[in-house]
Amino acid sequence: MRAILALDQGTTGSTALVIADDGRVLGRGYRELPQHFPEPGWVEHDAEDLFRTTIDAARDALGQAGVRPVGIGITNQRETVVAWERDTLTPLGRAIVWQDRRTAAACRALAPQEPMLRERTGLVADPYFSATKIAWRLEHDADLRRRAEAGDVVFGTVDAWLVARLTDGAVTATDHTNASRTLLYGLERGDWDDELLDLFGVPRHAMPEVRASSGDFGVATDEHLGFEVPVAGIAGDQQAALFGQGCWTAGDVKNTYGTGAFLLLHTGAQRAVSKSGLLTTRACGPDGGPAFALEGSIFIAGAAIQWLRDGLGLIASARDTEELARGITDTGGVFFVPALVGLGAPHWESEARGTLVGITRGTTGAHVVRAALEAMAFSTKEVLDAMVADAGVAPSALRVDGGAAANDWLLEFQANLLALPVERPDLLETTALGAALLAGLALGVWRDGGDALAGRHFDRFEPGGPGGDLEGWRRAVATTLFWARGSEHGGR
Repeated sequence: MRAILALDQGTTGSTALVIADDGRVLGRGYRELPQHFPEPGWVEHDAEDLFRTTIDAARDALGQAGVRPVGIGITNQRETVVAWERDTLTPLGRAIVWQDRRTAAACRALAPQEPMLRERTGLVADPYFSATKIAWRLEHDADLRRRAEAGDVVFGTVDAWLVARLTDGAVTATDHTNASRTLLYGLERGDWDDELLDLFGVPRHAMPEVRASSGDFGVATDEHLGFEVPVAGIAGDQQAALFGQGCWTAGDVKNTYGTGAFLLLHTGAQRAVSKSGLLTTRACGPDGGPAFALEGSIFIAGAAIQWLRDGLGLIASARDTEELARGITDTGGVFFVPALVGLGAPHWESEARGTLVGITRGTTGAHVVRAALEAMAFSTKEVLDAMVADAGVAPSALRVDGGAAANDWLLEFQANLLALPVERPDLLETTALGAALLAGLALGVWRDGGDALAGRHFDRFEPGGPGGDLEGWRRAVATTLFWARGSEHGGR
């Protein structure tokens, strides 16, 4: 038996799975990751915490599994930027997280370049992406800029940071899926774009090498896990989940209900150009090679449930939401637009804030909880409709994963709203599975993706019930946008 160690470094924690060649999970580890909020709208991680929690989770998983894996696959929170000293691997300040909004004003100033950015990168000028984070660090730290220009500093997404640490600096590399989320990568060229690097003031030699998602990323030294092991696969979390769901060809679509919700529609070798505010991004083809996808990023999904628990105290656990939703027939006219850190696709309004509408004296906590679950489904419907219009394909089913996908009520509601079957795999950690598959394909553990997923089982939720008040949701979103843009359109 051969096995792969999958390292999944996420926004709120680091997960590790040891996955056998027959698809069984032999060991699992998890460590929570602290976040830091030094100012309103700022979100940071300690770079050492990113690595430490990943290694600790890996050791736990290996201890359970009792086997030595033949390779490592890495998947990670995307867009988050780490800066480190090339020679010593010392972090230079905290990592700026994808949720961070400190560069909103800088992004608004990029409006004249928006058409060029869309054409070159498939992305929009939003604080979500990596380039303005790097530019902010360089602008606010003259010594960092000097050192970056001298070649002493590396700026990388979390995958590149983990590779550098695992290989003790022998490899400084990222993959196409992560690179395509930076606003510095040319989609057609398949590499860093010199004009974009100049636009953001980022020295080319400060960026990692871009490599194929399934292939050689060096060897993790024995000091970390007790033995040497090759790193052979990397993909950003959403592209890894797409791959782990078996979505390898045009028309395949998945949604991950995690901290945010991320809908990806595979478009194969064809780059689809969105007219609906969606993103074009790199994905992986059947063999792990570069392909394309359309993506809709919904910034807040499961995080809204966490806020209901930790901020408002309406629930004791996320598991309570299904019982509360089933206990009432509707939301009583309440809609919750969870724009707690702005709105992502297809609106891209960084100034939007969370909005509750339709509240009456009869509104209860259960209504608000159900409205939060419905918001995940409504947002997904909004994005998938735009994808189908842009790509000209009609998916046959929606595959789902992420923590909230354990909620049967949500998936039933989602299927009804989409009038489309929703399929949930027996292993919800498809992000880690995708990273393992990419590494396993490179190392010959599996012949192809079909071989790797042969033992997987999917629960299927068929449409057939009421789909909810879509028009009411649209009015609620319009209200949120009016609040964000009120002075611009005569409000406030």
